[in-house]
Amino acid sequence: MATFLYKLGKLAFRRRHFVALIWVALLTLAGVGAASAPTAASSSFSIPGTEAQKAFDLLEKRAPEAGADGASARVVFKAPDGEKVTDRANKAEIAKTVGALRSGSDHVVRADDPFRAKTVSKDGSTAYASVSYKVTSMELTDEDRDALEKTVDKARGSGLTVEVGGDALQAMPETGSSEVIGIAIAAVVLVVTFGSLIAAGLPLLTALIGVGIGVSTIAALADALDLGTTTSTLAMMIGLAVGIDYALFIVSRFRGELAEGRDREEAAGRAVGTAGSAVVFAGLTVVIALVGLAVVNIPMLTKMGLAAAGTVVIAVLIALTLIPALLGYAGKLVLPMGEKSRLFGGGRAKAAADAGGGEKPNMGTRWARFVVRRPIAVLLVGIVGLGAAAVPVSQLELGLPDDGAQPTSTTQRKAYDLVSDGFGPGFNGPLMVVGDLKGADDPKAAAGEIGKTISKLDDVLTVAPPVLNEARDTAIISVVPSSKPSGIETEELVHSIRDTGAEITSDTGAEIMVTGTTAMNIDVSQKLNDALLPYLALVVGLAFLLLIVVFRSVLVPLKAALGFLLSVLAALGAVVAVFQWGWLGSLFGVEQTGPIMSMMPIFMVGVVFGLAMDYEVFLVTRMREAYVHGERPGQAVVTGFRHSARVVSAAAVIMIAVFAGFIGSSEQMVKMIGFGLAIAVFFDAFVVRMALVPAVLALLGDKAWWLPRWLDRALPNVDVEGEGLRTAAGTVSDPEPDPHRKPVRV
Repeated sequence: MATFLYKLGKLAFRRRHFVALIWVALLTLAGVGAASAPTAASSSFSIPGTEAQKAFDLLEKRAPEAGADGASARVVFKAPDGEKVTDRANKAEIAKTVGALRSGSDHVVRADDPFRAKTVSKDGSTAYASVSYKVTSMELTDEDRDALEKTVDKARGSGLTVEVGGDALQAMPETGSSEVIGIAIAAVVLVVTFGSLIAAGLPLLTALIGVGIGVSTIAALADALDLGTTTSTLAMMIGLAVGIDYALFIVSRFRGELAEGRDREEAAGRAVGTAGSAVVFAGLTVVIALVGLAVVNIPMLTKMGLAAAGTVVIAVLIALTLIPALLGYAGKLVLPMGEKSRLFGGGRAKAAADAGGGEKPNMGTRWARFVVRRPIAVLLVGIVGLGAAAVPVSQLELGLPDDGAQPTSTTQRKAYDLVSDGFGPGFNGPLMVVGDLKGADDPKAAAGEIGKTISKLDDVLTVAPPVLNEARDTAIISVVPSSKPSGIETEELVHSIRDTGAEITSDTGAEIMVTGTTAMNIDVSQKLNDALLPYLALVVGLAFLLLIVVFRSVLVPLKAALGFLLSVLAALGAVVAVFQWGWLGSLFGVEQTGPIMSMMPIFMVGVVFGLAMDYEVFLVTRMREAYVHGERPGQAVVTGFRHSARVVSAAAVIMIAVFAGFIGSSEQMVKMIGFGLAIAVFFDAFVVRMALVPAVLALLGDKAWWLPRWLDRALPNVDVEGEGLRTAAGTVSDPEPDPHRKPVRV
C-alpha cells in the first residue's frame, strides 16, 4: 500500500492543477445540487419491530384522520394573578384564540376548545388547547409556524400568559458563536504547531472543502433519501475533526521529509506513502464504527452513520490527493517561519545545531523517556484516574429528552412548566393506547373494558373515554400518568399496560398497544440498549482484525481496544456527572438535569472508537516503523513519540475544540453530544494513547510485536511503515545521512 500511495502522492504533486480543478469542480457541483434540490419536506422517524411503531402503522391504516404522527401544538393559557381563565373576558379571549388557531393554517385538523375538552385546571388558573396538524413538524411551512406565533402573540396582548408546547414550533438547533470559536482555536493550534501560516491554513482549507462537499451532498439528497437535519450536523462535526487531523499528519510528515534533505516531489510522495497509509486505516476504523450503527435498525440512525461515513471517506481522499497537490503550490512556504526568522525559535535551534550541540529533545521525547523508565507507576495512575471518572456510570439513567429539558427561556419549556403546575407533570406526555377491536364481539364494550382495566394500574392519573374510528374496529384511549414523561414511573406504567394485554385479549378478544411520543421514546431507549453489546462486538471485532493487519501484532490491537473501553466509560461517567447530576452544569449551560439521551452510549462507542483508533494508528505506526527498522522496543517508543507526539497532541486539541464548539448549542441533545465527544477525545488522546500505550509497550518489550507464524503468513502485507519505499530498487533514493543525527538514548 505504501508504494501505491507513494506513487499517488507524487502524481498529485505533479498534476496539481488537474487535481485541484477536480476538487473545486466537485465542490461547485455539490453546492449547485444543494441549492437547486427541493427542501426536505419530511424526516420520518420509525423504529421497526417495536410496539409503538406497530400502533402508529395501524392507526395510519384504519384511522388516518387521527393524525397520530402529525405535528401537535399545546397552547397553554394562564390567567393573571387574582383572575381565572373561566372569567368572562378571559374565556372570550381564549375562545377567540382557538378560532384563530383553527383558521390559521390549512394543515390544522382540529383545535380543541379547553372548556369543551375539559382541559381547565381545578383551581381555574390554567387551561390548554390541543392543536393537531395533518402533517409532521418537518412538513409544516414557515407560514404555518408564523400563523401560530402571531395568534399567540395577539392573545398575550390581552394580559393572559400564553405559551406553546409540542413539536409544531420545533426549529433547527442553534450552535451560536462557540462553533466558530472552536475552528478559531484549531487555527491557532495549527499555527503554533507548524510555525507557518501556510502550513496551518492547508488543513483548515481542505477540511472546509471536504465538509462543504459532504454537507452539500447531504442537502442535495435530503429530500430523496428522507434525511433529517441532525444528519448534516453530525457529518459537519466529524468531517471537520477528521479532515483537519488527516491533513495535519500528511503536512507534518512532508515537512519532516523536507528536513531529511529530499526534494519537494519526493517528500510529497513519501509523506502520502507513510502518513497516508495511517490515514487510510484510521479512516477505515471511523467508517466501520459509523456504518456499524446500522446494527441498531433505526433508519434515522443508520442514515446519520452512512452520511457521516461518506464525509470521512471524502476527508481521506482529500488528504491523499488534494493535500500533496496544494503542497506543490506551497513548496517550502510550509516550513516554519522560525527558519527564516526568530519568531518561532528557528534561528536559535539552527545556531545550537551549528554549534554542535545537537537537537534539543522535545517534550514528547522527554515524556516518552519518563514513561519508559516508570511504566508501572504511569499505568497505575492512568487506570485509577480513568476508573474514578467512570464511577458515575453505575448510576446511568437513559431516556429521551422532552420539553422539560429545553432551556428555560423557550416557550416550549414555559408551556411545560405551566402544565406541570396547573395539571400535573403527566399531562406533558399522555400515553396513547390503541385497541384493535377486530376480534371483539362487542367493540364498544371491549373499548370500555380496556379503559377500566388501565385505570386500576398504579401511576395512572386519568383515563379518557375511548374514541372509535368510523369502522368501529379501532379504539384510541388517552392515558395520563401521574409522573413526568421522562420519569422511571412512567416507563414502568407503559410496561404495566402492555403486561395487561394478554388478560384484556382473553376477556374481550381485543388487542392493545401503547404508543405516543412517550412510549416511542421508551421503545427507542430499549432498542438502543439491546443493540449496544452486539454493536460493540461487531465494531471492536472488525477494527481489531484491521489493526492486526496494520500492526502485525495481537497484543497491540488488544491493548488499543481495552484502552478505548476505559476512555469511553470515563467519558460517559463525566456526561452523567454533568447532565444527570448537575456537577458544573452551569459552566456548560445545562439548565435542567435528567436522564442521559438513550442513544448517547451507542453513539459515543461508535464515534469515539473510530477517532480513538486514529491516534492509535498515527502514534503506534511510527513506533512500529522504528522497531521494524532495527531499534530496540524502548528506543522505538521514544522515537515514535519524538516524531508524532507533538502532532497527535495538536490533532487532539483541534478535535476537542471542534467538538466543544457544539456545547454552545441551544439543543440539549447537540450540547450533550459535543461535551461527550470532547471529553472522550481528551481522555483517550492524553491519558490512554499518551500515557497508557507507551507504558504497556515498554512493559511488553519485544512481545508487543509478537504474531503467530501461521497468522503472519496468512495476513496480507500492507506495509504501513513504508518499508517498501526503502527497498524498492530504483524507486526511491535516500539522501546522504545527516552527520548531526544521533541515536536516541533511553
